Amino acid sequence: MQQLAPVTLASLQERIEPQLEAAYDELCRIVVTDFPLVTDVNSHLLRLKGKMFRPTLLLLSAEAVGGGSKREETLAATVELIHLATLVHDDSVDHSVLRRGQPTVNSAFSHQVAVIMGDYLYSRAILALVSLDDPRPLQVMAMVTNEMTIGEMRELDAFDRLSYDQESYDALIRSKTASLMSGACEVGALAGDGEHREYLKRYGMLLGMAFQVTDDVIDYTESESVTGKPSGLDLREHKVTLPLIAALPNMSASERALVNGLMADPEPSEDVIAAVVDVVSENGGIGAARDRAAGLARDAARELEHVPDGVAKEGLRDCLTYAIERHS
Repeated sequence: MQQLAPVTLASLQERIEPQLEAAYDELCRIVVTDFPLVTDVNSHLLRLKGKMFRPTLLLLSAEAVGGGSKREETLAATVELIHLATLVHDDSVDHSVLRRGQPTVNSAFSHQVAVIMGDYLYSRAILALVSLDDPRPLQVMAMVTNEMTIGEMRELDAFDRLSYDQESYDALIRSKTASLMSGACEVGALAGDGEHREYLKRYGMLLGMAFQVTDDVIDYTESESVTGKPSGLDLREHKVTLPLIAALPNMSASERALVNGLMADPEPSEDVIAAVVDVVSENGGIGAARDRAAGLARDAARELEHVPDGVAKEGLRDCLTYAIERHS
């Protein structure tokens, strides 16, 4: 891949906006209930309408192999629903108070409600998949949700461990983030004859890894006004991500002591967080992580070489650009 030109989410979704809107309407239909508390939480969550990036991957993958039916809109809705469930659980596990600039479910309601609500969203997604009377997308999403659960456990195991290496980090992001993007592309590919299923599955996995690496860079480089959540959140929560992993071998003893001090402090100050961000940047961590994301995107682009040419394939290429060039 050559130097990537900026691509906005709006530009890559413009052509499929009608299908995305239909998928979102389907999501709203799937989660409806007459139980008041669940209705209240649903209303809160739906006000935080996300970027619909994973449904975008599914719809573009389906179109690339010749699909494009109402069935794909339901599948896109279930993918976004599973993603939403993971966010609700993530925020509760991390005790996060903001998501997209708004209160999380656990802060607006309670941690108990957040855990149960995440389970509710998962179960509604499963029911919607069962209703399609096709075991293939259900099998893919069952594997994905299991893999994401393992990813959550890997992330807990990564706390406060400065010996955490890139191999362990890669295993974490493959499970926690990339598995769902891979699953979205694979399920989209089921609209075709199966010839391109593995290529799109691998494309989604590599894209998802690049997306998460970029997300971890953004946590070091962007402000709360851009991301909708506090900057330096990973350091505040003692999460070891690729920028820190890449920078650690280059640090002096005093710089390493600063990082150790942050990790030992249950509530590190903003000044200490800012100082560690500077140290990570000065020791090449952010640059190395960006290079890694770009390399993963190039590998993903090679998988697309096996996919039929067309507007949808170009849209999938644009998704790679967006994944590593975005700022939030």
